[in-house]
Amino acid sequence: MPSETVAQTHRAPGVIPAAPWRLKAVSAQPGWRLAVTFNDGLTGIVDLAGLVNGTDAGVFEPLRDPDFFSHVFLDYGAAAWPNGADLAPDAMHEEIRRHGIWLVTE
Repeated sequence: MPSETVAQTHRAPGVIPAAPWRLKAVSAQPGWRLAVTFNDGLTGIVDLAGLVNGTDAGVFEPLRDPDFFSHVFLDYGAAAWPNGADLAPDAMHEEIRRHGIWLVTE
């Protein structure tokens, strides 16, 4: 898996997700981690290893494939994947603001 992935952005023309807790950048990192930057400048790491490799991964199970995981993109300020999996940017922002990292588990 590449150490960094350039984020794609999917936006409707004229729609800019401006809330401070919306993502403005995301990149896939080794070990099922994301490096994220929010509109307000906050940066941090999202560690998805516990969720992706858990027994009840659900829609996140396809992310076990490092190549698929690397296809993360921005969808209206949220981290998302082509299979419809996405992460709540407001919860992500709160955890990163408090701890610098968000450990996502089942």
